[in-house]
Amino acid sequence: MELTYTQCKQMSEIGLLRDFIHALNDQPIWITCNQDLDMIDIKGIQQGGCASGAYMPAVTYYTAVQTMSEHGNDVLDYIGSHWGELPQPETGISWSALASFYLSMAVELWCNQFDLEGVNWD
Repeated sequence: MELTYTQCKQMSEIGLLRDFIHALNDQPIWITCNQDLDMIDIKGIQQGGCASGAYMPAVTYYTAVQTMSEHGNDVLDYIGSHWGELPQPETGISWSALASFYLSMAVELWCNQFDLEGVNWD
């Protein structure tokens, strides 16, 4: 990932640069097994969620099922550690939709830890 000088300076001014770079280098396996996230992805996910197209592996049923089959316990533990208990999806959804629901939620939670409002992405 490449940051411009201006982006580094803006992130430094809001006290985010060091933590941001550390977190990007330490992304959970349930994110990196499909696609590493960069700043643009994170900003896109913050603005529109995974379903906006910013992180397709979470909303592509086949990929979400594979990821949840391999890393589902970690994903659910991550969500539970932030919310205490797992949010319940609507009843009657398929396993594929359930996998996408929880994987998207975990990816969005991870991305929302960053306050990137003061950084120019253009």
